[in-house]
Amino acid sequence: MRALVTGASGYVGSRLVAALLAEDVDVVVGSRTPANLRAFDYYDSVTAVALDVTDEQSCAAAFEESGHIDVAYYLVHAIGESDYRAQDRRSAEQFAAAAATAGVGRIVYLGGFVPDDDRLSEHLASRADVGEALTVDGVELVWLRAAIVLGAGSTSYEMLRYLADRLPVLPLPSWLDEPVQPIAIDDVLHYLAASADPETVPAGSYDIGGPDVVPYRDLVFAYVEAAGLQRIGVPVPFVPTSVAGKVIGRIIPVPAGLAEDLVGSLHNTMTTSESRIRALVPDPPLGLTTIADAMARGVLGQVGEPPGVCALKDPLRLANTDAAWSGGDALGVRRRGVAASSDGTWGLIEALGGRRLLASKPVAAAVRTNLDVAAGVNRRVSSALRRLTDTEEA
Repeated sequence: MRALVTGASGYVGSRLVAALLAEDVDVVVGSRTPANLRAFDYYDSVTAVALDVTDEQSCAAAFEESGHIDVAYYLVHAIGESDYRAQDRRSAEQFAAAAATAGVGRIVYLGGFVPDDDRLSEHLASRADVGEALTVDGVELVWLRAAIVLGAGSTSYEMLRYLADRLPVLPLPSWLDEPVQPIAIDDVLHYLAASADPETVPAGSYDIGGPDVVPYRDLVFAYVEAAGLQRIGVPVPFVPTSVAGKVIGRIIPVPAGLAEDLVGSLHNTMTTSESRIRALVPDPPLGLTTIADAMARGVLGQVGEPPGVCALKDPLRLANTDAAWSGGDALGVRRRGVAASSDGTWGLIEALGGRRLLASKPVAAAVRTNLDVAAGVNRRVSSALRRLTDTEEA
């Protein structure tokens, strides 16, 4: 089998390339700048072609250079950029048309859930647009739909990680009571690989999810437990996701536009509406990965330089080619000297409406005192880690 992987420099795409190579698949990777893919340890084992999905001629040229392609994985999106919804739809239309002309048999697309009864966020609406745009005559489409993907390096996971690492007191808006069904990256890769085979997975759309359905707040505290942290949750009702997204985008290193767009989707239903794919694709030998297991595996290997994607012992651990802001503050202390701040945490609680909740209650003083104590501990830990780093480097 010969597979083309778009988004091969991204979180899911890079790990998919490694997984396909491990199964002896002939892999072609597309990138706007193929030379940049030399940073990946898979580079010498793949065929790299120039591919810019925003350019119609580039799409056609990439398929021509690639030769016969059995399956093309579509894993690119422009979320976080201005007017990304229109750009994503146009790019998908051009890619699908080029694939049809080149005789590609199947496109496999990883998108988000599309709830029937909710007002879709711009992010989820865009992902649905892409699925529709990739539906063209002559090419089968397998559309896998997922919620949050768990694993070190995943944007959603890193957002959870930074909030829990940096905030001794965690603001809990009421929409964190909504249920979510995340899926670990190893299970995502399991379904992506299986979807290349028409005899295993017929064309169509399929929801994919992990074995656990929990409120968002439990997902946050699952990371807290896995990381061995002590955190306090403070309810902050009546905070819209739009406000939370803007605030969160300013206190964590994830690009602000990306953080805002993702948080803006949290009011939508994020659980599977069907599980047909599990009747077609057997679960992995050890079963689907639980939230607790995913969190525990994701926090491993935070100190020191991570390996490449092919050298990873576990796809849920951090790779050296993941986004520069990945890794949380445990790794960030070594790289950037970051630490939690009581003023910053209190400011976040106030921005999310916590002052209204706490101002008239004795708990406010206790919370602020605990913030100061926790921040002092964080600063001392940060200082110790920097001294340890200086000793190792000397």
